Amino acid sequence: MYKRKLEMNLPEGQSAFLWGARKTGKSTYLREKYPDSPYYDLLKSDAYLKLSKEPYLFREEIVSFDDQFIQSRPIIIDEVQKIPELLDEVHWLIENKKAYFILCGSSARKLKRVGVNMLGGRAYRFHFFPLVWPEIDDFDLLKALQFGTIPSHYVSKNPKKLLKSYIADYLTLEIQAEGIVRHLPAFSRFLDSLSFSHGEMINYSNIARDVGIASPTVKEYFQILVDTLFGYYVLPFRKHIKRDIITETPKFYLFDVGVANALCRRSLESLQGPEAGRSLEHFIFLELQAFISLNDLDMDIKYWRTKTGLEVDFVINETPIEVKISNHVRKTDLSGIYAFCEEHNPKNAYVVSLDDRPRKISDKILVLPWKEFLSRLWNGDIIF
Repeated sequence: MYKRKLEMNLPEGQSAFLWGARKTGKSTYLREKYPDSPYYDLLKSDAYLKLSKEPYLFREEIVSFDDQFIQSRPIIIDEVQKIPELLDEVHWLIENKKAYFILCGSSARKLKRVGVNMLGGRAYRFHFFPLVWPEIDDFDLLKALQFGTIPSHYVSKNPKKLLKSYIADYLTLEIQAEGIVRHLPAFSRFLDSLSFSHGEMINYSNIARDVGIASPTVKEYFQILVDTLFGYYVLPFRKHIKRDIITETPKFYLFDVGVANALCRRSLESLQGPEAGRSLEHFIFLELQAFISLNDLDMDIKYWRTKTGLEVDFVINETPIEVKISNHVRKTDLSGIYAFCEEHNPKNAYVVSLDDRPRKISDKILVLPWKEFLSRLWNGDIIF
């Protein structure tokens, strides 16, 4: 239904990893783009049981193909992290049969944890996201802020039920099944605590006290979410420090707005109020993150905050971006971005809002309606 923005234009013979959270559409994308490729889906119990017991069978099956066949199209392994030992067979096939692969999965954590062969830098790395704004012709902002943009959730007539199931499945498939954490009830309480810390500076001690675990365990749990592609850290921006600013404490955002709302038990009825504001900020962050990754840009999203409370939501290459749910942004609402401009003198500064039309409110600060901002972003006019 959707033309995805990811372009996996692999040179013949070039292998790649494709990572992305579950249900974002990786498998559908690969089957459509490479319909003639051999495809191994390790979510199928028969394939998993056979190859987990005897990984060498994979090599024997591949070498049974004609050399020209396996050298002319990628061999696809879906959910490769479920059988890390297959990567040794993949490596042998690359070296000895000139085969090439697309290795798809929802987490590299298990592979790294068991110290398996990651192909020694021979494979490109791609990241797959939920749907982004230019991929959705019938885009509905309130719908996206309520239920997120995982494809099946966005088109569903009952997205709330799907979101609840998704979170339960995540706990089962990604955490419990892989044995990532020893005490699943504590991790479940930690996920519940995200309602108080999502999109905010992380206070590990407060979360540890609320959940009843140690602070180092809280840090480990956040890292698990990052490693399993369930969320992102946003670190503070620090350069040319004049003001007394936050320099160490990260923020955290989940990979999808709808999943965050479900975990935080947040329901939006309109594009008004602080809850809608948090969801809009989260949505814009995810669009920025996807744009940077899909265009292979060497950039990080940061935030800026002084210890007196002045703040800018996002900073990319010294370009500040503030997000406001207001349909008429006033200068008095923008003390943080004014302070940032005064200190760092960026070339451009942006405020994303619900305003009807663009407005330039200073020589640097441009207020853009959310749709205009996304259009300029995906055209390469905001960050480059």
